[in-house]
Amino acid sequence: MPMRLGARRFPPDDGDAAPRPPGGAPRPSARLAAALLRHGHVVVVAWLLLAAAAAVTLPGLAHRLSPPPLEVPGSPSAAAARMITKGFPQYGSEQLVLAFGSATLRATDDAYQEAVGATVRALAALPEIDGMLPLPTGDDQDPRHTYLLFGVTGDEAARQRALPAQIALAQRAAGEASAGKVTVTVVGASPVFADLIHGDLRDLQRLKVVTVPLVALLLVIGLGAVGSAVVPLLVAGAAILVTAGTLSLAGMVAQVDSTQLTVALTVCLGIGLDYALLILLRYRQCRREQGLAPAAAAARATVTAGGTVSWCALAILLTACALFTVPTPWVRNIALAVMLAAVVTAAAALSLTPVLLRLLDPWLDWMRLPRRSRRPGAAPQAAWLRAARRLMSRPGRHAVAVTVLLLAAALPALGMRLGLHYDRPSLEGTQSGLGLAQMEADRVAGVTGLVLPHRAGGGPVDTAALKEALRDDPRVGATAALDNGRDLTLLLIVERHPSDSAASAALLRHVREVAPRLLPPGQEVLAAGPTALLADLTVQILSGLRQAVALVLVFSFVLLLITFRSLLIAVKAVCMNLLSIAATFGLLTACFQHAGATGDVNLLVPLLTCTVVFGLSIDYEVFLVHRISEHYRRTGDNTAAVLYGLRHTARPITLAAAVLTLTFASLLLTHRSDLQQTGFAVAVAVTLDATLIRMILVPALMRLLGRYNWWLPRPLGRLLPPAPSSHAHPECVTNSD
Repeated sequence: MPMRLGARRFPPDDGDAAPRPPGGAPRPSARLAAALLRHGHVVVVAWLLLAAAAAVTLPGLAHRLSPPPLEVPGSPSAAAARMITKGFPQYGSEQLVLAFGSATLRATDDAYQEAVGATVRALAALPEIDGMLPLPTGDDQDPRHTYLLFGVTGDEAARQRALPAQIALAQRAAGEASAGKVTVTVVGASPVFADLIHGDLRDLQRLKVVTVPLVALLLVIGLGAVGSAVVPLLVAGAAILVTAGTLSLAGMVAQVDSTQLTVALTVCLGIGLDYALLILLRYRQCRREQGLAPAAAAARATVTAGGTVSWCALAILLTACALFTVPTPWVRNIALAVMLAAVVTAAAALSLTPVLLRLLDPWLDWMRLPRRSRRPGAAPQAAWLRAARRLMSRPGRHAVAVTVLLLAAALPALGMRLGLHYDRPSLEGTQSGLGLAQMEADRVAGVTGLVLPHRAGGGPVDTAALKEALRDDPRVGATAALDNGRDLTLLLIVERHPSDSAASAALLRHVREVAPRLLPPGQEVLAAGPTALLADLTVQILSGLRQAVALVLVFSFVLLLITFRSLLIAVKAVCMNLLSIAATFGLLTACFQHAGATGDVNLLVPLLTCTVVFGLSIDYEVFLVHRISEHYRRTGDNTAAVLYGLRHTARPITLAAAVLTLTFASLLLTHRSDLQQTGFAVAVAVTLDATLIRMILVPALMRLLGRYNWWLPRPLGRLLPPAPSSHAHPECVTNSD
């Protein structure tokens, strides 16, 4: 027979129980909680139907994923790409490269040339392919290699659908014409991202196999029973299914890429477990300490811990909105994925968790772990109390020590270099990766196109002087000029160094500097190609990063100011978050820039880390300071209030942070360096925030500030909504053992 939670007898269950303020009607949140519990089976059936509908859409998800939209609207590279598409329609909407190679034949051999010709004829018969151009042979090129540029028409989705057939046709034609002696791979943005998508899906499968069992084990250990661990896993699982299904449906009408999917599902798992844990722990406190019936305890947990969950979900939504300051569709799509994950997960936590707690109450202690019994007469929480009292006795010393430690960790961030790179480790062993490596080894690493519009009434642009200047540049492999005979000249520059290298970026800057002097006066010059695109992406993301961080700080400050009606608490929280982020970036720089393959930090990582971490950190700030605030307003004793907050939040914050840390640290198992760096940064930031910041620095500063913690200028106080009565919904408290 399953054992009921706790050891005492409980009053009869009252399905309509809802916390009431003295002498008044229940608050709206209490009425909503009571309604959910009253119709609990309907809530469960609704989530089962949503999960089932989502599961139906998942089998086609892999085919609906598309490459991230890397174009930067309004940028010079985007304008140049549109001019090429219009002026040279035979080269299509995207230009790809056929990379031929052979172990035994030279590119000039007849059998080799026959294989190249057969491949060209086979691809030219496809309706979406038009225009092929041999790339100039470089001085360092392997004589067994040759390259052809060809254009593909159609939108991005159509090009992705046609790509597998094009690759198979090219490989079959080359192999049959040479008896297998000549191979060919297709290199370009579409094949690279197609391989990355397949790699990301394999990584997601690996994360599911490794992360979920580890998280489940951690929950069982932290909660002390298998039955209790099931509830947050069910809530997070429902949120993950519905979010994945929503992205799958969105992929039918819009672009959804594998980065969005990975980020959204990781956020769902992390905050889904986090939110459900807060409600579950509050429910157990109410059951064990106040003896409330399951329905009343679930309603109380929803009103109290659910309020914290609502604020934290709102914080993530607002901080994700800050990403919209970056005018890059890729970044904005990631922001939408984070917002979707936050909304779905908060809805699951607030509606499904209390219902499951009430329905599964008899089984929450199922397979309870044996606990070490205390010595007779020993006071509970002796270790926590001793640590908290030491902190309260010397708050200044502890605050200085932690601040110095975090500042020391932040020092490497002063030398942090940001960059965007091809994720070569993710492409190892793939066809596009092999082709890209072959081109880079041959010093035919990339092609930049200089777009030169004809002046009114003029003919082809004279590029002789510019070509002559570039001929002796060691970074340039070859140049070739094309003209459409109407309105556009195109100068192709073959780069010896990879497009994401510092050498190619410097070459692009050099070309932009010398072109006005070597071309006819007043000639408009635009650059297209991977190097130009990466340069524009870098400029846009860096400019958006500053604005996004400023908005995140403002959103965090306003939310905490409204929540606690305290100017110093809001300012202190923002400063603590900045200190935690600085230390995280220092450790990130030390681990990935100094020891990583690329020698820098991915440009997107600081942007994503700031927005996600600030949203998550408000969770622990609200949870801890709310307890301190409640006790202080009731007793007026600041030191006792800080001790009270530490005692009753240490375990929930530690367990929730451990779950979040493990969830985001699992991204280190992926092959993509940007996801590895993001997972590392978020995991480190959450760990620092939940330990050094929330458990030492924040309590120490609140002890030092005393009654000034709650200072609020009267003019500002009149603008803010009133604070809720501390007696409206008394908190359930318990020892955190």
